[in-house]
Amino acid sequence: MTTMSGDSRPGGVPRSPGARPGRAETDRWRATAEVLAEVRRDPGSTRVELARRLGLASGSATEITARLRELGWVVEERAPCGGRGRPTTRVVPAPAGPAVVAVDVRFEGWRAALAGLDGVPVAVRSGRHAHRDPDAVAAELDTVVGGLVAAHPGPVVAAGVGVAATVTDEHQAQGTGQGWSPLDVRRIGAGQGLPVLAGNDANLAAVAEVRDGAAAGAGTALFLTVEVGIGGALVLQGRPQTGARGAAGEFGHLPFGDPARECACGARGCWNSEVDGRALARTLGEAEPDDPHGHTLAVLERVRTGDAVAADAVGRIAAALGRGTGGLVNAHDPEVVVLGGLGTALRATAPDDFAAAYTAGLMAFRRDDPPPVVDAAHGADGVLRGAAAIALDHVTSAEGLAAREWLSRS
Repeated sequence: MTTMSGDSRPGGVPRSPGARPGRAETDRWRATAEVLAEVRRDPGSTRVELARRLGLASGSATEITARLRELGWVVEERAPCGGRGRPTTRVVPAPAGPAVVAVDVRFEGWRAALAGLDGVPVAVRSGRHAHRDPDAVAAELDTVVGGLVAAHPGPVVAAGVGVAATVTDEHQAQGTGQGWSPLDVRRIGAGQGLPVLAGNDANLAAVAEVRDGAAAGAGTALFLTVEVGIGGALVLQGRPQTGARGAAGEFGHLPFGDPARECACGARGCWNSEVDGRALARTLGEAEPDDPHGHTLAVLERVRTGDAVAADAVGRIAAALGRGTGGLVNAHDPEVVVLGGLGTALRATAPDDFAAAYTAGLMAFRRDDPPPVVDAAHGADGVLRGAAAIALDHVTSAEGLAAREWLSRS
């Protein structure tokens, strides 16, 4: 799910609903937004190439490029000489141009970074939650955002937030058993007067993988990630399917587990109960860990040191992951399955268990040519990249550019 909240001027002064840019103002920025989107998609194009791909007159392309240079979004650099003729230039993102803040809020802690027009996280910071209550978490993260804003030499124009929880009502992150839930994401970046774009962490990591990662070019992709429980997204034509209330993709709450076991969500038999650190602890006869993510890492390390009991437990968890993946392939018919988070390590540690269960879970007609299951390309940065992407989508749209123009006049 991707939503936008935080409708305020710099300094936190609320905008008047009637004072937002009108349709005429927005329309003036549509061609500029299209050029900016093309630069994001294919940095290094010449003005001639941009004009041809977008159907613009050469004069319009020159004028729009000049406008984007004035706004600080792009610079032009000399292109490699290809022979005779006048030298040309390439349009590339400005190194110190406008940026967005990306935040990844997890069960045990957080990561945050800046991202320019290329969407690549830089100046990455991380930490554990100092306190578990929602007010303290929101205040801490708002301070982190403020520090990143102060560190950037150019303007910071939006914040994107990925949360390991279901995001409802456009701003409430609801995570069972998180301690900091429900979290009002509007408060992250509010101290800087930034528009805040929010989404479920799995959805945002899926966006990153489809745009320029392991599922690039796929029209239908299934993304699955294991952290504390399992989440994911079905992505169609580059867009995660969010459902009627933004709560789609809660694959961990499918009844793929023991129906006698109640989940913290209130349902019974959830897949979550079979695939994370809590399941590993139960399989090993250990107490439920306070940090399921860390416990999984610890058990995987035990396997690497030759612990046969730990290896057997990981094999069972990998099989549960593979079996459920096969069921989701039957339901959604994806071209590719991307596995992220701890899912990659679980499969890599017990590949035969995963593969056998995945194949057994598929309908017979799929087994000769099953969708490949590939590891996520962006690893730990997937959520940050996705959060940066939705923030950049907003501020580089025609509406976002017009809003920045309006703010500069206010």
